[in-house]
Amino acid sequence: MADRKPRIGVTGAGKKWSPSWWTTRFALWLCGAEVERISVRHRPSGLPLHGIVIGGGSDISPEHYGGTLSGKVKHDPDRDDLEIRWIKKALRDDIPMLGICRGAQLINVVHKGNLFDDIRDRRKHTYNRPGLLPTKQAFVRGDSDLASIVKKRKLRVNSLHHQAVHDVGNDLRIVAHDLDEIPQAIESTGHHPIVGVQWHPEYLFYVPSQLRLFRWLVNKAKELRGRG
Repeated sequence: MADRKPRIGVTGAGKKWSPSWWTTRFALWLCGAEVERISVRHRPSGLPLHGIVIGGGSDISPEHYGGTLSGKVKHDPDRDDLEIRWIKKALRDDIPMLGICRGAQLINVVHKGNLFDDIRDRRKHTYNRPGLLPTKQAFVRGDSDLASIVKKRKLRVNSLHHQAVHDVGNDLRIVAHDLDEIPQAIESTGHHPIVGVQWHPEYLFYVPSQLRLFRWLVNKAKELRGRG
């Protein structure tokens, strides 16, 4: 029983074809985890989870953070509600969490933080063109858990977002920025193992520093399983 793999839940869109789900699953598998998909169309198995990835995707409904976003944006209220419940469960049960893009933003919102509705007008030194390749720089605080995880102070990351963390929530801190000083990562200031990144490491799993984010989650999940 001691060598059983930890079980990681991955939330996301319920679409049948979801590249982010498959790449996240592969990255976690490479790091030695069993992986379970959770969405409005994928019911949880009921088996205990030792870690959770809150995945990327559509915009968060502005009523959750006092935003004013309107117009042609994609909201998914059912997914918002589902993931908010899972974040609260993870906090209650001390389950380690990795937030990816929208997931990092939603973790911040649950901690009473808020978001930039649209960062495009704030771009002065970086492009806001969506892309899977690591074409943007993120600068990591040297005293952060994130720096210890990725073992770098400067990362090349991708960018698929037009929203971002603005005011950081309770018990969180901002630990990475881009050239426009837009937050690129958050982490817990307390005992709870939480890291949220604004980019999509699941599409960069071939980069050692990015795969380390998933390995960190799996290692934290192993610790939780060991206490169970």
